[in-house]
Amino acid sequence: MLTRLLGLNSEELRQRLQEEGEPAYRGDQIAEWIYRHQAHTFAEMTNLGQTLRAQLENKYQVGRSRVINVQHGQDGTAKLLLEMCDGALVETVGLPYPEHFTCCLSTQVGCPIGCVFCATGLSGYTRNLEPGEIVDQALTVQEEMRSSNSPGNNDIRRLDHVTFMGMGEPLLNYEATIKALHLLNEELGMGMRNITVSTVGLVTGIRKLAQEKLQVTLAVSLHAPNDNLRRKLIPRMGQWSVAEIIKACRDYIRDTGRRVTFEYCLLGGVNDGTAEAHQLAVLLRGLKCHVNLIPYNPVPGLAFKAPSSRQIQVFREILSSAGIQVTQRFQRGQGIDAACGQLRQRAMKKAPVEQY
Repeated sequence: MLTRLLGLNSEELRQRLQEEGEPAYRGDQIAEWIYRHQAHTFAEMTNLGQTLRAQLENKYQVGRSRVINVQHGQDGTAKLLLEMCDGALVETVGLPYPEHFTCCLSTQVGCPIGCVFCATGLSGYTRNLEPGEIVDQALTVQEEMRSSNSPGNNDIRRLDHVTFMGMGEPLLNYEATIKALHLLNEELGMGMRNITVSTVGLVTGIRKLAQEKLQVTLAVSLHAPNDNLRRKLIPRMGQWSVAEIIKACRDYIRDTGRRVTFEYCLLGGVNDGTAEAHQLAVLLRGLKCHVNLIPYNPVPGLAFKAPSSRQIQVFREILSSAGIQVTQRFQRGQGIDAACGQLRQRAMKKAPVEQY
């Protein structure tokens, strides 16, 4: 397979071109084409000579994915199923808002965590994504959103926010996630403060990320305020207690000065009761954080259901009364396979897609 250039930064591309006997500035030109102009082929790089382009085509590829399926919601949301160079299928989502344009990135093909309420876990885990494959999702979402005629996308702005909250656990693919963060910042010009890294609560990963001293937002998918319930919902994460996760988050806040977000998926009749709300309030009291409540999006084949609007309101009021900042995620992408992993799972049940 040809070597992929997407995933190398400008300095690495300069070195690679010098090894080919070319001046270093050619690497800067290629970086500009890949990351700023979103080129898919060397033929698009018109300020490179034909001889150089032919030389590059013999040894390298840009490394862009292929769009297999796109679903558009009435609110402008777009969910994409992408095929990587080895045929692996990955989901990503574009979310336009009035004030910004964000993209939800996957870091793994499938997910090894196996949260019992998550669609991604139903299709298993294959491998980690490489840095270029992670960044490719952002590039592809922006291309799709700009070319789409779906509602709200007529004047789509440049992608300016990213969340590592798609398929997979970012901190289990740590080095690739960190490299992708730097590529988004340095090559695409995205501010670190506009990047969110989500984790299901890997304490070692949280502590390692704190030492990077990056100005990213850490989002911890807690989903339960006590160990018994959390182990039922996320059985493979039992090595760390809720108290240990909160302690790691407290240290992260101290070391970075950044507020932590706690993601809490409300499952009807499971973790959305007043008892759980009060426990969560006690757990987070005094912490520099905010809670993002996520009403569950039902997944075919799983027995969980969405909470009632009344229960969401009660849960939210209990947290607010305890002085905890709380928001409720606005449900986007109505009418499409909105839950993470659904689009990929449906595609995998069909005949395999053609390789290339």
